[in-house]
Formats: sequence, structure tokens, C-alpha cells
Amino acid sequence: MKTQLELARDGIITPQMKQVALDETMNAEIIRDYVAKGEIVIANNPRRPLQKIVGIGTGLRTKVNASIGTSSDICDVDAEIRKAIAAEEEGADTLMELSAGGDLDAIRRAVLAHSNLPVGNVPLYQAFSDAAKKYKNPSKLDPEYLFELIERQLDDGLSFMAIHCGINLYTIERLRKQGYRYGGLVSKGGTFMVAWMDQNKRENPLYEQFDRVCALMKKYDAVLSLGNGIRAGAIHDSHDRAQMAEMIINCELAELGRNMGCQMMVEGPGHVPLDEIEGNIMLEKRMSGNAPYYVLGPLPLDTGAGYDHVVSAIGAANSARYGADLVCYITPSEHLALPNEADVREGVRTTRLAVRIGDVAKYPDRRENEKQAAMARRDMRWDDLEKYLMFPETAKAIRESRMPEAQETCTMCGDFCAMKKGMQVFSQDIGKDKIFSQDIGKDKIFSQDIGKDKI
Repeated sequence: MKTQLELARDGIITPQMKQVALDETMNAEIIRDYVAKGEIVIANNPRRPLQKIVGIGTGLRTKVNASIGTSSDICDVDAEIRKAIAAEEEGADTLMELSAGGDLDAIRRAVLAHSNLPVGNVPLYQAFSDAAKKYKNPSKLDPEYLFELIERQLDDGLSFMAIHCGINLYTIERLRKQGYRYGGLVSKGGTFMVAWMDQNKRENPLYEQFDRVCALMKKYDAVLSLGNGIRAGAIHDSHDRAQMAEMIINCELAELGRNMGCQMMVEGPGHVPLDEIEGNIMLEKRMSGNAPYYVLGPLPLDTGAGYDHVVSAIGAANSARYGADLVCYITPSEHLALPNEADVREGVRTTRLAVRIGDVAKYPDRRENEKQAAMARRDMRWDDLEKYLMFPETAKAIRESRMPEAQETCTMCGDFCAMKKGMQVFSQDIGKDKIFSQDIGKDKIFSQDIGKDKI
């Protein structure tokens, strides 16, 4: 079976490419061309033929990933199913099942059975969890078992995997020589792989046998997302030598993987000050040949616990603006506790807002919906306004909970409604039933009509 990448290089427009083109209102040949270049990936393991087809990459809407999963402290399969359903209901594009406690095979399969989204995971979580159960020491993990596990998980229907191939002895040496870090290591899979390498005095088998990893991913046409195991967990660690060493290796591996016919993404960057986000994305795009970039956050502040979904949204909006392709949400419980269903819903909504802000800046030709919403608000056409809002039910509930005496206004301004007064002033020019923009023309600026010296 050929991958989407290989078929695209053969000049074939697949049904999956056609669906992406339809969803994005783009020409299917353009989609095929970007897939052939490795600038777009399509997460769609054929083992799950009914799952949603999602394109990630150049020219496409920035996608949102929601992560769920158990821990060693909280393991409730039904709760994870509810979270998976909630993520899909709130508009997430992809789902990562990141359980680390309980029967991990059963949990993964239950989530796959209850979600229509492309599902991904981090195979190292189960690998080290199983090794800890069997040997009482996760660093006794047998590399052969790791590869067997990856195939088992792919066979269940996972469409993408975050695999930590870019951690090697060289990156660990950079970490030692720079005197560790202010924020330590924050990737579970990455940190346990570093510990495995340190205890066994061996190279990372995922790096050492990268061609084997790609062969498994190709077999199921799953997207290989090169995990960011050395990502910064504090803004003071952003772009240190260890992080940059892994990023360079991951970008090299992205090129190697594409050459093998494997669909590739690169992950990054964790905690990053706001002024460094643009540079981070530029580096990934330049070094990887525009491979799709899956960003975790980023969080431009370390002191927002309890509101880290807001902190992350600020970083995510900037990331989308500068070219990130898939953003992993952050929930209000980040750094504090395992997310619950309410956290998942809030995380997805906040991140969807963030990437929409970024996309409106990145794609100026996609601002029509914003204009229509503005005109409906100006004309106080509340029912029409709801059609253009991202969360109309929430907006309607808030308005109805505090209705004004004059139904066309809202209780923010009441009798002093600027919109209402503006319509009264210009009613003789536009008429009560007309939309103002139709009268002044799309290309006119208001000052041209009333004179340069008037306000």
C-alpha cells in the first residue's frame, strides 16, 4: 500500500486529498502538490475508514488538537470517553490519547470506538508503563518490545504518533554541558527515554533505527510526528543548546522520512517568550523544508497556572499567525491536575479562538465572516449575528440572561447604545433596511464621504 505522500508524487489525487480540498475550499491539485512536497499531511489510518479526514499544513486552516488520557492517580475509562466526545463536540480537529494508567490497550480501543477524529498517541508512555509493571523499572524497557507495541497501536487505528526520535546522546550531552535547566525536563516520554539511555549507556533506539520507525508508519500510512522531548518547560530555557540540537535533528529526520515516503510532522516548542515565537517557527520551516509544525502551546509565561489556557491562547494565536499548522490545546488545569470534561471543553474553545485569530492575520482573504459579523452587530440584527459567531449558543444565553428594555440594544449601553444612535444619524442616507456598506461601496473610506477635515 502506498502512502498519501507517495500517491501524490505519482500525480494521483486521492479521495482524501479531494476531501481536504473540499473542506478548505481549495483546488485539489494544489492539495496534491503540497502533499507531494511534504508540506501537507493527511491524518487518516485506513484501519479506520469512517474517521474524519484532516489535512494539516501549508495553506490550510490551523488545526486544533485535544489531548486526553488517564494517569497513575486517576484512571476512569468512562471519563476519558466523555472527554473524547466533548473534544469532538467542541470542534477539535484531532485527538491524542495519552493514557499512562490502567489497561492502556483497552482505554485506547475504547476511545477509538467513541471518536470520529483522527487519534494519535505517544507510544513511549505505554512502553515505559508496561516495563515498570513487568520489571519494576521503566529503564529495563526492551527496544524490541517498543517496536512491537508501536505496530500494535497502529493496527488499532491510530492516525498519527508523536515519537521521540530526535533525542540522542548528542542532545543529552548538550544538556549536561549547559548545566541542566531552570525548568527541568517536562516531556514524560522524552524524560524517561533520557533516563533509559543514561542507565543503559545506549543510543536511543528510535533514533538508531529510524528507518524501522518509518517503515511501520508507512505500513499504516500514519503521520510520524517527531516528538519534542527536550522542549523547554520555562521561558528562560527557550532555545537553549539542548532544545536546538533536538530541533535540528528532528528537521533532518523529517527530510529523511519524506524521502522514504513517510508523512512527517515536526513538534515544538513548549515554553517560549512571545518575542521568540516567530523565530522559532521560521527556524522549523526553514530547516525542515516546510514540514507541518505541531506546536505544544506555546506558553509565553510561566506564572499563569490556573489560566494557562489563556496564556497558551496568546502564544497559539501568534504561532498560527507565523505559520504553525497544528496547535495542541492547553486546559485550565495545565501544570496542576488531570483535566476533566469541563477543562477539555474550555481548552478546545479557547484554542479554537486563538488559531482563528492567527488565521485571520495569516490569511487576509479569509476575513469575510468577521465583516459579516461586524455588520450584523452594527445593524443590531441579533439573529443574523449568531450565524457568524464561533459560539452562538453561549452568546445567546448571555444576552437572554440580561435582556434590555429596548430589544434591539443590549444592557451594556442601554439608552446610550452607540449602534442605535449611529443608525439614527445616518438613517436618511442608508435607510432602515439597508446595509451601510452597500451604499458607500466596498472601496470607499468614510472620511472620503464626509471630508478630510471632519471627524
